[in-house]
Amino acid sequence: MNSSQPHRIVFANEKGGTGKSTTAVHVAIALAYQGARVAAIDLDPRQRTFYRYLENRAETLRRRGVDLPMARFDVYDGTSTDELDHLAESLSAEHDFLLFDTPGRDDPLARHVATTADTLVTPMNDSFVDFDLIGQVDAESFKVKRLSFYAELIWETRKKRAMATIRDQRREMDWVVVRNRTGHVEARNMTRIEQALAELSKRVGFRTSHGLSERVIYRELFPSGLTLLDKGHLGELGTSHLVARQELRSLIAALNLPMPAGAQQPARRIAAG
Repeated sequence: MNSSQPHRIVFANEKGGTGKSTTAVHVAIALAYQGARVAAIDLDPRQRTFYRYLENRAETLRRRGVDLPMARFDVYDGTSTDELDHLAESLSAEHDFLLFDTPGRDDPLARHVATTADTLVTPMNDSFVDFDLIGQVDAESFKVKRLSFYAELIWETRKKRAMATIRDQRREMDWVVVRNRTGHVEARNMTRIEQALAELSKRVGFRTSHGLSERVIYRELFPSGLTLLDKGHLGELGTSHLVARQELRSLIAALNLPMPAGAQQPARRIAAG
């Protein structure tokens, strides 16, 4: 992988409460555990959940005197896409992956980075409230009626990127809709959502993957900044925590990210920034 052009992963959903930041943090640390050099930008300067999570992690590592895989991270609190691109370029140097965690609302910077993604990850809860972000369904048949503005934006971007792939040697965009918290969904409703997602994916070309269930452990880990992968630092784990760890591993495999040469080796430690 060319270190000057890291693989861009954008976590984007214009609706909050979908587990977006939690998913982004765990993916970032999972990549670091595999030996990848990871940098990240939080685009929500008000909540800065992603930034605070890794800030807490850095403090825990200092306090405990331990060395665990880490990502370089920053938060962007401006409004200029040019300034954001400059920050992204400066963080890209010598990194294999550049992650963006975007706000859970309509945001021009979030839309901007979404169009630059190599892998676009859209976490959603299994409900038609969340499904409405990407498409609208008929109230009686639950058939997809139309794409949302957001889905049309990504669809047009993917078409342009596909045409430019050979000419400019750009990567094609891989759009993955990640279904979080599926364990609390009634079976009939889950089937309807699965059918609607399958229909819509044929139109706009995204893939679907199961993500992270709603588990208390994710909220418990935030103050320490630790993740489910930090074995030996979490204390005794219950069965549900072990299941959650397997969910995370399955998600990482499903994202099918291009690992750099030398991955799977002990992770290179990256100082927080």
